[in-house]
Parts: sequence; C-alpha cells; structure tokens
Amino acid sequence: MVHSDQKPVVNHLIVLREEFDGWAVLFDPDTGEAFGLNPVSVFIWKHLDGNNTAADILQKLGKECKNMPDDAADYVKKFIDQLLEKGLVGFEAQ
Repeated sequence: MVHSDQKPVVNHLIVLREEFDGWAVLFDPDTGEAFGLNPVSVFIWKHLDGNNTAADILQKLGKECKNMPDDAADYVKKFIDQLLEKGLVGFEAQ
C-alpha cells in the first residue's frame, strides 16, 4: 500500500507500448503478462518517476482533465497499489 509521502517509481524492465488513441499496454517480459491501460492510467504511469507522490500526480491530473470525479484520489491510489502488488512499480532505495 502506497503511503502519502512515498514516491513510487516504475520498474524499468516493464515495457509501455502506447497506441495512437491514448491507450497503452504494459508488458512484463519476466512473467509474460500484459495489462491494458486507459489514457488516465497512462498519464499516471508516466508520472511514476520517483519524484511524485500520489497527491502530486492527482494535482497534475486535475490540470489536464476536465470534470474529474470526486473519487479520483481513490482511483489514483488504488491503481498505484495494484501496480505495487504486481511488481510493476516500487521505491528507490535512499
């Protein structure tokens, strides 16, 4: 579970393949698993660079999206938690 002060970073072995329509596929070459991402999830993925907390990403997302739902913070956190569970993101050692 990601905490409010943590700054997740993508696993650099994971391949992001973006499609022309804003959707993308994440591919884990170690497991052979692939995951579809909608455009909002792609935005979040691109900001998992070790410099942003979930709140930072939510703030940036708010500047890019119109009519963000009230539960957007829950969505961002849940998405990052799912990525953590699958080993697609982690935290850099300090």
